[in-house]
Formats: sequence, structure tokens, C-alpha cells
Amino acid sequence: MEEILMDREEKKTYQLEQIQALVEANGGLVKTADILELGIDYRRILQFMEEGLVRRVKNGYYTTTLNSGFSQEELILAMYPEGILTMESALYCYGYLKKQPFEWSIAISKNVSKSRFRVEYPVVKPYYTEPKVLEMGVTEIDFATSDKGSKDEAVHKMKIYTIDRLICDVLKYEEKMDREDFKQALLSYIQDDRKDIGALMEYAKERKVRKKVQTMIGVWL
Repeated sequence: MEEILMDREEKKTYQLEQIQALVEANGGLVKTADILELGIDYRRILQFMEEGLVRRVKNGYYTTTLNSGFSQEELILAMYPEGILTMESALYCYGYLKKQPFEWSIAISKNVSKSRFRVEYPVVKPYYTEPKVLEMGVTEIDFATSDKGSKDEAVHKMKIYTIDRLICDVLKYEEKMDREDFKQALLSYIQDDRKDIGALMEYAKERKVRKKVQTMIGVWL
């Protein structure tokens, strides 16, 4: 097969297209080793980063910043497929908070490597949880859309805690929350017709917040 000769700029464009294709094939992220396997020198990666065409998400992982780049939601799914939306992120998804939080609050097993959360973008706040209670009260929501504007558009789902489990975690981690967000979360839950008091008390027992539920929510029910 005859080798296609390219000048310097053509080669640079071709290499960026290769990286973009690899990113798309891997759900939004690509490893350094995978880029190097394409025959692309690490110095080229650094050049793309300096020019704002490639972004380091965390050590050894990259994404592109082209117009067809990935949303934060898609990156969260790619980086933490086993993670569960909790706290402010879950409250926002349920409409309990009006303003989208700057950080993504993700519940994760306490046994995972902490280095997975040393990321530059998107900003993630992990809640390390005992495996035995991590999966309690988990459901799913539509979270990220890929191939936007295409007839083959796909909606991807993300794990999230039910409102009853979520409000127990809000009570448990009260000191980590903004005071106004905390009060709004409780008020929204009290007014939510979807709440299940029986489930709430079960989760409260497991999360050791039964007294808080009784004193801060029970009087309004």
C-alpha cells in the first residue's frame, strides 16, 4: 500500500482526528497509552493541550475540546460508571435545588482507589461509602445524551439514590452542606408527593439518622 505523504500541518490535523475518533469510541475518555499506540508522540499531546485542543481530565486520561466534544455528564458516566449521584447533584436532578452545583457529588465504595478522583475536570466530590449500604435505595435517571441532533441519538442512564435514601444522606452529611441548600432540600422533600415514609424510616435506621428524621422531618408529616 502506497504511503500517503502529508506536510506538517496535514499530519497534525490527521493526528488530532485520530485522537478524536478514539475518544468517541471510548465514551469520552482516552488513555495516554492508547494515543501512543497510534504512533503519536507524547510531545504532540502536550502541544494539543497547550493549544486547547486536548484536555487532561486526570493523570493518564484525556478528552478533546472540539465542537463535537463531550458534556460533563458523558465524562462522569465514562469515568465513574459504578458511581451513584448523591447530595447536591442528586438534589438538583430531582429539582430540589434550582442551581446546578459546581461539583459532582458521587457516592462510591470506600474500597476504590482514591486516585480516581484526582481530576481536573469535571470537578468531583466523592462520598466514600461502606459497600453494604452503597447500593441501598438506588434507582436510575436519564442522564446524558450522545449523538445530539442525530436520529440515532442515545440517552444514557446514571445511578442515583431515591429521594427517601437521598434525604437520609442529606441529614447524615448536614455539616458538609450550604445551610440554605440543606433547608431547601428538607422543604422540597416534605412537599414531595413521591416520598415514601416507610422507606424513609428504613433508610434512616441504616444511615443512623432516625432521630434527625423524627425531629427535623417527622413534625411536618
